[in-house]
Amino acid sequence: MRLLDVLLVALGGATGSVLRYWLSTLAIAHLGTAFPWGTLGVNIAGSAAIGVAAGLGLQGEARLLLVTGLLGGFTTFSAFSLETGALFERAWWLGALYVLASVGLGLAAFSICYAVLKK
Repeated sequence: MRLLDVLLVALGGATGSVLRYWLSTLAIAHLGTAFPWGTLGVNIAGSAAIGVAAGLGLQGEARLLLVTGLLGGFTTFSAFSLETGALFERAWWLGALYVLASVGLGLAAFSICYAVLKK
């Protein structure tokens, strides 16, 4: 493990985490807290971005910075799990809707971006 690799992952991760925080805060300010729109949006955007990265075939230092670091810090599966549990406690259908939207739209975003860039 090279120091440069660790620094690239750390820089990307810190940037991705700050972007996630900013977007989630923005979503709460505009859409409220009744549904985790920020996390849903971040996970869909992250899925699209990783589709772009895969479609471009990122390798080496660019992959460490952007995929492992930035997108690893940006996407929020642990927050997704917590919010899903909270939604299921409120109403089973709300939790189910969130899971279906997150997974379905995330996979769609990835697939579209990947397919466009692989042409």
